Amino acid sequence: MGLIQLIYVSNAQHEVAAGELERILEASARNNAAHSITGMLLYANGSFLQILEGEAAAVDETFERVSQDPRHTNIFLLEREAIGERSFARWSMGFKRLDAADIAAHPAYAAFFEHGFNAADFGGRPGLAVEMLNDFARSQSAAARI
Repeated sequence: MGLIQLIYVSNAQHEVAAGELERILEASARNNAAHSITGMLLYANGSFLQILEGEAAAVDETFERVSQDPRHTNIFLLEREAIGERSFARWSMGFKRLDAADIAAHPAYAAFFEHGFNAADFGGRPGLAVEMLNDFARSQSAAARI
C-alpha cells in the first residue's frame, strides 16, 4: 500500500485544558510513532484541524479511532488522498495551540481559526488547510515537535 494524507476538522466536546491536551498529544505521538504516522495538529477555540500521513491502513485506523472518540464532535473529513512523499515527515505529532497572537501574526488565516475551525470555511479547498498547517509547522520551534 502507498502513502496517504488525511485532513479533518472536529470540535471538542468542551474546551480542552492545557494538561488534558498535553496528555492527548503524548499518547497520540506514541501511537503515531508506533504506526509510522506523521502529521500536524492545530487547536483553536475548542476545535481541531489535523493532517495525518502514512500507510493507508494505519492512517485510516487512526482516523476511525478519532471518529469514535467521545471527546470529538462534528468530525468532517476534508480530504483523503494518495501522496508521493510526506509533508510532515519530521513529526509524529506537530502541534500548535492558536491564540490571539497567531491571529495577529497570520491575518490571512484568521478567519479560518479565530472562532474555531469549521469545515465549511475551507469551502472544498483542502489545499488551503494543507498550506495553513505547513505555515504553522514551519514557524514552530523544535520544542513544539513531538
